[in-house]
Amino acid sequence: MKQKLRSILSALNVRRQLSGIMANLDITLVGNDIKSSSYYPNIRLALTAGMFMQVAFKQSTGKYLTAKDSQQVEIHPSSVVISKPDWVLFEEFALTTKNFIRTVSVTQVDWLVEIAPHYFDLENFSKGGAKDALEIAYRKLVSARRADRRIR
Repeated sequence: MKQKLRSILSALNVRRQLSGIMANLDITLVGNDIKSSSYYPNIRLALTAGMFMQVAFKQSTGKYLTAKDSQQVEIHPSSVVISKPDWVLFEEFALTTKNFIRTVSVTQVDWLVEIAPHYFDLENFSKGGAKDALEIAYRKLVSARRADRRIR
């Protein structure tokens, strides 16, 4: 519990720092109402945009594998993510008795392919696992773009 409280306090400190920098640069701080249904997804989307290289996906066994270097990892027990989402981003890879990822947040594969198609180029992935999920996400993205073009 102490670790979770420290993480929240750290996040508040970072927010204060960023707000101060924005004020010094005369940049307007824009945000959603905390009660908005898009409030938390927007935060996770912003995290995904900045941390797309540090993602892991859940295998059929329930274990996680880092997307690019295929390291088997587990979410650290101190994490606030208690569910088993399909895709996560992480800030830290900690090697102890096991390979743990810490400072974890939920992300979506659809966001990854839209934000960083250069990084998630299918040519760079071996068959199965992440590549299968990425292929589905790319197909959805292409379909959505085609539908947008028809509407215009």
